Amino acid sequence: MVGTVVSDRMEKTVVVVVQRLVKHRLYQKYTRQRARYKAHDEKKECRIGDRVLLMETRPLSREKRWRVKQILEKGQ
Repeated sequence: MVGTVVSDRMEKTVVVVVQRLVKHRLYQKYTRQRARYKAHDEKKECRIGDRVLLMETRPLSREKRWRVKQILEKGQ
């Protein structure tokens, strides 16, 4: 899953927003849906605006089930 980092304030945790297009069943129009995931960032390399690749993992805390696998591009 690929998303954008929107928060890096927590210790070894980043919040990533993942957007996807979903087609409406009746009207056939595409709408954007977004979901926020908390992901583990062991080396604390991610910053706000970075595009990252997420990997599913075992539960690390109550809300953390994802890990940052790779930083695809740095933010501004």
